[in-house]
Amino acid sequence: MAITIYGIKNCDTMKKARAFLDKNGVAYAFHDYKASGIDKKKLEAWAKKAGWETLLNRAGTTFRKLSDKDKEGITEKKAIALMVEQPSMIKRPVLELPGGKLLVGFKPEEYQKAV
Repeated sequence: MAITIYGIKNCDTMKKARAFLDKNGVAYAFHDYKASGIDKKKLEAWAKKAGWETLLNRAGTTFRKLSDKDKEGITEKKAIALMVEQPSMIKRPVLELPGGKLLVGFKPEEYQKAV
């Protein structure tokens, strides 16, 4: 399995992560889930590995624009449905590595260890 980075092209954090990978000569595939969408099964698998709370970007404007009703009592099922419907709610980037390892968010020191 090759390295795949998931996110949104114009996100500043994505730009930093991709620049890090490029600078370190790491080959990767880029999946823009704003343009290409994201599969529910993929999100469920990520939630199993990283936890849905880690995947859900509560700090982003898309989440903050939700009604209070939609923000209350979020469960894994509801969070995954929201992320499928609005991929901007997925924390970025998500890096899939060989061996099934998953990194959510960008921390240069974690990337350095992983790649």
